Amino acid sequence: MKHVLTWSPVIVPEEIIHYSVEYQGEYESLYMSHIWIPSSWCSPTQGPECDITDDITATVPYSLRVRATLGSLTSAWSTLKHPFNRNSTILTPPGMEITKDGFHLVIKLEDLGPQFEFFVAYWKREPGAKEHVKMVRRGGIPVHLETMEPGAAHCVKVRTFVKAIGRHSAFSQTECVKVQGETLPLALALLSFVGFMLILVVVLLSIWKMGRLLQHSCCPVVMLPDTLKITSSPQKLISCRREEVEACVAAGLSSEELLRAWI
Repeated sequence: MKHVLTWSPVIVPEEIIHYSVEYQGEYESLYMSHIWIPSSWCSPTQGPECDITDDITATVPYSLRVRATLGSLTSAWSTLKHPFNRNSTILTPPGMEITKDGFHLVIKLEDLGPQFEFFVAYWKREPGAKEHVKMVRRGGIPVHLETMEPGAAHCVKVRTFVKAIGRHSAFSQTECVKVQGETLPLALALLSFVGFMLILVVVLLSIWKMGRLLQHSCCPVVMLPDTLKITSSPQKLISCRREEVEACVAAGLSSEELLRAWI
């Protein structure tokens, strides 16, 4: 959608030629044919071309003309043979950059301006694969298309669309990318498993230790003194007590007899 008017230059040795460009829209051509509007960027200009993109703002026929000036000398106007309508613009396919972020297919499109929309077609390269189409409203930023399958090639092509003129470009050249099937090495898998088991053991020991600490803190075990502990069977203790009592009784009687004899 960039429109440039070009012409054959006037050659005068050792002199600088200036050019003036003017245009008429459809309204001026039909109702005010004597009015020509100077181009916003090329009145005057030194080069043999003029960017008239900012002047061609409607999808209607425009008449264009240019003339050369050298000092006080001015050429006749040279008018474009056929009016120009921007709906005859030939749109070119946009540039695109395809990258892969891990298993993600990412595309970055050329920024062609706010008038452009992009239709991105992508598919997995295999017999009978379905083609998906995604519309992107703005170029210049990365866009995620899909998650790719390991070992499979995925292809992309894109074309532009300008709503103001209702025209599409042709599709760009198809580009394909492939993600190699990535398998985890056996040694790395084994190392990961051992590390996981070690972490699990440490966690279980920590939980057990914490439980013991909480048990001793909340429900401490009270230890009896040795003097209160029963080390023999109850029957044996009863027999021992009975012998001691009988010995004490016998000893008491002997003492009384001795006392009486003494008296």
